[in-house]
Amino acid sequence: MFCIVDCGFVPRSALEEIDSGEPRVHKIWELIRASKYAIHDLSRVELGKSNGLPRFNMPFEFGLDIGARHFGEGRLKTKCCLVLEAQDYTYQKTLSDVAGQDAASHHNSPDEAITAVRGWLRTASKRTTIPGELDIKKRFAEFSTQVPAIAAAAGLDRLKLTFVDYVHMVEVWLGARAA
Repeated sequence: MFCIVDCGFVPRSALEEIDSGEPRVHKIWELIRASKYAIHDLSRVELGKSNGLPRFNMPFEFGLDIGARHFGEGRLKTKCCLVLEAQDYTYQKTLSDVAGQDAASHHNSPDEAITAVRGWLRTASKRTTIPGELDIKKRFAEFSTQVPAIAAAAGLDRLKLTFVDYVHMVEVWLGARAA
């Protein structure tokens, strides 16, 4: 999220609003429809602690996004996606129908994730205003050391930050640095 905000984009997630009256998949459909860019981290398919079963939310959402691009009309045809995975070629072993898609591996390293996301956003958007990866990594490292204090000052538990709270903290912190 930090890298996306630092690059001048607005991260979106079905977690940005809590409405128990609306199924999460409806929120996901709307986000897919409204977003030109999407990042799907397939390394987040993890086994449940209580039942040992994998959660397939990320591959499902990636499939919806690919479907929107293929079956949709207008700007949906021009959507751009980045697939992230922890290790090279892992998704091809577990999701072989998407073999041939370019994926970036982050090896569970924030630095490698920043490199992948920043490079993709620069290429996909063609924006020339995107900062260099070394600058983003430096700011992220500094921000990360300050998260406990920022969260505490806001009366938040840093281990239980919501998507909205975390993104807001990033935006405020980056905005204060730019001022």
